[in-house]
Amino acid sequence: MAVPDHAAATEELRAWQQALRAQFPIVTGHPDLVYLDSAATAQKPRAVLDAVQTYLTTTNANAGRGTYTWANRTTTLVEQARDRVKRFLGDPAPERSSVHFTSGATEGLRTVGRDWLPRFLTDGDEIVVPVADHQANISPWEEARRQLARQGVHVKLLPMPYQQASGDYDHTALADIAGPRTRCVAVTHVHHVYGGDMNIHRIRRAVGPDAVICLDAAQSVGHLPVELSRLDADFVVFSGHKAMALPGSGAVWARQARGPEFAPGGWSGTPNTVGIASLVAALDWLDGAGTERIERWTVALAARLTEALRHLDAYEVLGCRTSLAADSPVQRRQGIVTFRHRDIDSGDLGFILFSHGFMVRSDSHCQGGAGEKSDSVRVSLHVYNSTEEIDRLLSVLTTLG
Repeated sequence: MAVPDHAAATEELRAWQQALRAQFPIVTGHPDLVYLDSAATAQKPRAVLDAVQTYLTTTNANAGRGTYTWANRTTTLVEQARDRVKRFLGDPAPERSSVHFTSGATEGLRTVGRDWLPRFLTDGDEIVVPVADHQANISPWEEARRQLARQGVHVKLLPMPYQQASGDYDHTALADIAGPRTRCVAVTHVHHVYGGDMNIHRIRRAVGPDAVICLDAAQSVGHLPVELSRLDADFVVFSGHKAMALPGSGAVWARQARGPEFAPGGWSGTPNTVGIASLVAALDWLDGAGTERIERWTVALAARLTEALRHLDAYEVLGCRTSLAADSPVQRRQGIVTFRHRDIDSGDLGFILFSHGFMVRSDSHCQGGAGEKSDSVRVSLHVYNSTEEIDRLLSVLTTLG
């Protein structure tokens, strides 16, 4: 595997990044503050803010419930937004798949678990659950098991096996536990604590051709290229607000190839039309910026941070240790670096960093019960973050060390 030159990447992309950074009013309007919590929610470029204002001042109406011009425009917006999501994800068979809009990844995963999974499983079936990932990709499958049990159908939850040292999935061990009754496998594209790409392309080989794979892409959509042609997943779920759209927006993409048709149950109420308008604008902006370049930039910043932290004895970086060096040949962290100070409580460290102008996440990060037992500080990056901000952060961390 070729070793990427992260320093060269930041120099090559510097002018491009500076031009994009200037498009975020909340970033440029607060030069003394450094936002390092994009894994929780991403900031919004001017194009998204403008699209929201334009929609609300020219078109705002309910979708599918009127015959006048504004209602028709909104209905068309929602339908075209489904196609926009498919194009953004590189859907290889858009005529077969479907897109359902949700309030975010959590609701999307619950929709799959509540409305689709019970129609797919029978007594004795198994679900693989990523017990050290985000709680949003654990609780829906536990809820589904309880729902089925009330109906007299008993299914088993199998904990996803992990590699102890890195936090990555253990694909070999997964192949050993998966069998003909393993009907659904819940996985995460990019881990929200360790920052690692979880190598989803290896999941299909491990679980066989018939198991349904549900992918939590909350930390990948909008942060790196997500290409469905390379991911043999049946569901891809993501949050709009982590992809630079408004809060309360998100989507479930369904391949519609394995199992019954995915059709969310219940009455379909008023959709979040302004959220959908913001999502279309965000996807347009991301395509224009180039998710491949966004990934190169954030991975290079993460390498800059971990390279320095590995030389500071006061800090423990979570996840794969061999990926800390800037010249590491292994899979890089996708713009997420989580660490602890050996003497300072993580909550206290978060307050200290904010006193210096740095906004980070410092808690348990909603990780499942099989994850980390102690709180930590998470730095999560996006295209509006700069090398200068990383160097300022390192200066403060070095002083504390």
